[in-house]
Amino acid sequence: MQCPFCQTLLMANASECPACRLTFPRTSALVGASPRLAPVVADTTRSLRTAEQGRLKARIAEIQRRFPQLVMQVVMQVVMHQFPDEHPFSMHVFWLFNAGNFAGDSHRGKDNHALLIALDPTRGEAAIMPGYGLETFLKPEALAHLLELAGPAWNDRRWADGVLQVLDGLEILLESVAVPEDAAALTKGDF
Repeated sequence: MQCPFCQTLLMANASECPACRLTFPRTSALVGASPRLAPVVADTTRSLRTAEQGRLKARIAEIQRRFPQLVMQVVMQVVMHQFPDEHPFSMHVFWLFNAGNFAGDSHRGKDNHALLIALDPTRGEAAIMPGYGLETFLKPEALAHLLELAGPAWNDRRWADGVLQVLDGLEILLESVAVPEDAAALTKGDF
């Protein structure tokens, strides 16, 4: 894990960045109140049509149903928002992920299986932030690759198509780390 502001390498349980002293409360003081977000797909930029939002919500629901073994389900949130330019995009995503509390109060730390896909069409930046429970399985390089794959669609302002590409890739990544639901029923020697 890296500091979302200065990119210093952090220990997983660090209370603050040792280099710049960033913490979630300090980030909140810098950025202010979080925007009001619709669950699952929030588009404060009004870049997505209602039908596109429906397609994204349906695709996310499909993925969540496929992975019940990841402590109830994987909680996914897509946010399209114009973030201020004063601070790094990664800091805004860190702040939004924590302020949004998408996994809920009872799913913190290793039990946080939330996934935030944040996209700022004005800045031309996007990020995928996994909760701590998924962070060890979803490597930054793999997530960066998914964003690269979506880049051409986003460059053409086809926001929903790009997000769908990211969701398809996330499903494959989650599939690679998921334990089959009937794994307990398998006996020694079974594949």
